[in-house]
Amino acid sequence: MRLKRLAPLLATAGLIATTVPLLASTQAAAAPTAEHLRQKPAWQRCSPEQPASYECATIKVPLDYRRPDGRTIDIAISRMKSENPAKRHGAMLLNPGGPGGSGLDLPLLMNGLMPKEVRESYDLIGFDPRGVGASSPITCGLDDAEQSFDRPYRPETFSSDVTWARTVADKCREKSGTVLPHITTRNTARDMDTIRAVLGEKKISYLGYSYGTYLGAVYSQMYPERTDRFVLDSGVDPQRIWRGMIQVWATEAEPAFARWTRWAAERSGEFGLGDDPKAVSDTFWGLVERADREPIDFEGSKVTGDMIRSARGVFFYPAQATPLVAALKAAAEGKPQAAGTDVRALKLKLKLLGRTAEEPASDNGTAVFWAVVCGDTGSWPRYTEQYERDAAKDKLRYPLYGDFASNIKPCAFWDRPVEAATPMHKKANVLTVQNEWDSQTPLTSGQGLHRALKGSRMVLAGGGEGHGVYLFDPASCANAPVDAYLTTGRLPAQDVSCQNPPAAAEKRGAAPAKPVPFPGAPGRF
Repeated sequence: MRLKRLAPLLATAGLIATTVPLLASTQAAAAPTAEHLRQKPAWQRCSPEQPASYECATIKVPLDYRRPDGRTIDIAISRMKSENPAKRHGAMLLNPGGPGGSGLDLPLLMNGLMPKEVRESYDLIGFDPRGVGASSPITCGLDDAEQSFDRPYRPETFSSDVTWARTVADKCREKSGTVLPHITTRNTARDMDTIRAVLGEKKISYLGYSYGTYLGAVYSQMYPERTDRFVLDSGVDPQRIWRGMIQVWATEAEPAFARWTRWAAERSGEFGLGDDPKAVSDTFWGLVERADREPIDFEGSKVTGDMIRSARGVFFYPAQATPLVAALKAAAEGKPQAAGTDVRALKLKLKLLGRTAEEPASDNGTAVFWAVVCGDTGSWPRYTEQYERDAAKDKLRYPLYGDFASNIKPCAFWDRPVEAATPMHKKANVLTVQNEWDSQTPLTSGQGLHRALKGSRMVLAGGGEGHGVYLFDPASCANAPVDAYLTTGRLPAQDVSCQNPPAAAEKRGAAPAKPVPFPGAPGRF
């Protein structure tokens, strides 16, 4: 579904039409200086607690590539070299998603997860994207409440939602206004190419998850001749950036919810939520209405109906969602939890219900998120009335999360982008990878990325649950085709659709065997 444009926006069509060619010419001229490209990273051990083979360095890049002789910012990079020079193919950059995710430690993680034949082919290169972590980090000075954007639509609270969105935009402008316009996907792609140059590589390979798929796609369009073996895992649809990518959380939560009701109904004897899908759905919505009237005391926390709905991502994991809803039901009825209930796991799931007190107070990730999501595209509506209409309508159409997704965001008050979004017109011999049941970048989004990248191939893990495929689940049927591509450089002759073993799909409700610090938290790609 493309971003919606209402009639009032047509008044600006003439301005947009005259601005885009100017932006396109500016894009073509943006490049680093020869001095930037000749940098020699001063590699040193990242930490005494980490292996000596895990090295870190910092390079300088232009803040504004249109003015490469002007202000510079730091980009923190890391590496773990291939230990088999005879099998080394080149350098592979890694990105965990976000926007706003740190990738500096990814070589250390991937070094332990990748199969030997893949690992030996590459120097693994991590980096913190511009504005993130150790790369000249930005801030908006936001408190915890201002960082949360899971805001349900209610007519009586919409004016406060508008105030929140405007406040976030104003505080970001005040704290980081000179930098914000340049924290974009296109500039991060330029930074990636500068990293390639200072590493002495003619081409780079790449493994990017979630938002990292869009970053990789943009690089493939800006630098097709330097794009080597690219794996884009859990795809962002370039046609949906960025409001549409938030709204797709609502549209695709509905079929996931329906699938969950069938799963729970088949296990009614164990969980007692209803013996057919409609009964399970009625139980759930009864809990939401009950929690709206009076919050449910659950493990020491007061859970509201809106908090339950905001956990829409959990319904992509039926084996997780069912005991959680059963436990909420028991709590609402003042009953003890069923025997065998994993209380620790349920407490972890409370994070999906908006409890983030354990997370760091820093707003760096949130600041970068809004900088990219608002600054990549000028397609965000500028009229508060459109957000209110859309949120009210989508609350009815997609009752689980529709109003959250379409409600107003700080992008309504953001400065206009300095350049246009990247068109996807060039051939891209890349491999896209997708789980069938992904909560953050749903299947329809991954399919959109595959369609947009001409010449790409797609590996679809049927029955696959969760956000992130390659190396996330050792039993995933998608791992072997990805390994083969990364080892040989040969794309599959055609798209690959495989079926995960039933046991693997069932276990996806549990935590991964190894900690994987990739996106999956609410409000991130």
